[in-house]
Amino acid sequence: MQLTEMSFDDARPFDGYGPGFFRVGGDVVEGAVIVHPGGLRGWGGYADADALTAFAGQVDVIFVGTGTEIAHIPCELRDAVEATGLGLEAMSTPAACRTYNVLVGEGRRVAAAVLPVD
Repeated sequence: MQLTEMSFDDARPFDGYGPGFFRVGGDVVEGAVIVHPGGLRGWGGYADADALTAFAGQVDVIFVGTGTEIAHIPCELRDAVEATGLGLEAMSTPAACRTYNVLVGEGRRVAAAVLPVD
């Protein structure tokens, strides 16, 4: 198998995750986090729609990592985010981390808002 080195330019990829934490661009971050091409910030979870709507015009889609298993995004959060024109895709946190890394490596305008795994 041939492996190809990915270039992330200024974006910080997910390097790993574990119970309650993420490793992003070499740094360990505790709790829920939003990772985007410009950096990262803490996230208050499903009740924190403002943190996601702030990315309107900066990214096209936000991958929401719902933890160990895929779960539905609460309607209030989905409605608030999609009203700004942003796309929202729910998936398990491991899938959201992988998907973010691939697409940001391709230069796509994406972000990931992820809840920690157990």
